[in-house]
Amino acid sequence: MKYMLLINSGGVDENGGAEGCTVEDWVAYDKTVRDAGILVSSESLADLVTATTVRVGPGGERTVTDGPFAESREVLGGFYVIDVPDLDVALDWAARCPGSRGGGSVVVRPVADFGA
Repeated sequence: MKYMLLINSGGVDENGGAEGCTVEDWVAYDKTVRDAGILVSSESLADLVTATTVRVGPGGERTVTDGPFAESREVLGGFYVIDVPDLDVALDWAARCPGSRGGGSVVVRPVADFGA
């Protein structure tokens, strides 16, 4: 079953990276996921200042604002989609993810299979 691991950074260090983990941590995790043969896809998102938010009101009017401005202190930094047997295994991989450290979190969600 496919699961998406949504990586939320709890804070940013002086170099613009996620607090609590290094580039080497990410490289090692990425290699481990690839070597395990469970990686479907993964991406890191560009700097937060490049985000744009679109909202459509009830009358169809579109509002575009700079930045994500979510009602949260956490910021979505990237994702992995993995293919593992069940939720317990997906949770184990999420716990290994560097993004789960330093005040960050990894949200695990099953990917819907509409073809089943």
